[in-house]
Amino acid sequence: MAKTDRINQHILQELSRDGRISNLELAERVGLSPSACLRRVQELERAGVITGYRAVLDPAAMGVGFVTYIGVGLGEHTKEAQAAFERAMSSAPEVVECHNITGTIEYLLRVECADLKSYKQFHTEILGTSPFVTAITTYVVMGSPKDQRA
Repeated sequence: MAKTDRINQHILQELSRDGRISNLELAERVGLSPSACLRRVQELERAGVITGYRAVLDPAAMGVGFVTYIGVGLGEHTKEAQAAFERAMSSAPEVVECHNITGTIEYLLRVECADLKSYKQFHTEILGTSPFVTAITTYVVMGSPKDQRA
C-alpha cells in the first residue's frame, strides 16, 4: 500500500485535474525532483491507488443531450435477479453507470441518451422488459454545476 502523505495527496490532486500532465510539470507543482515524482507516481500505480487514466468527453459533442439518474427496484432480492439485471445493464450502451445501493431501491443508474425519444426507447425496450424490475423512478439532469467524474 502506498503511503498517503501530503506530497502523494498533492500528486493525486494534480493528476485528477490533468491526467496528461508531464512528469516534469507535475514534479514542479508538487515540489519534487522529476525522478522522485516519477517513483511516487509509479508506486501509486503499483499500489492500485491510481487505477488508470481516461479522457473526459463532452456529452453534447458525442450527441448526448438527455441525461438521467434512474432508481430501479427489483421484485426479487436474489443473487440470480441481481446478476441478470447487472448483465442487462452492462450490455446497454445508454447505461454509463450502474450502482448497487442500499435503501428502498436496489440500483441507481446514470443513463445518457441523445434525446427524450431515445430515452423512452431505452425505458421501454431495456428497463421495461427486464423480468425483475418492479419500480423505475427517473430523475432528469437539468444541469451539473459540479461534476468531478473523470
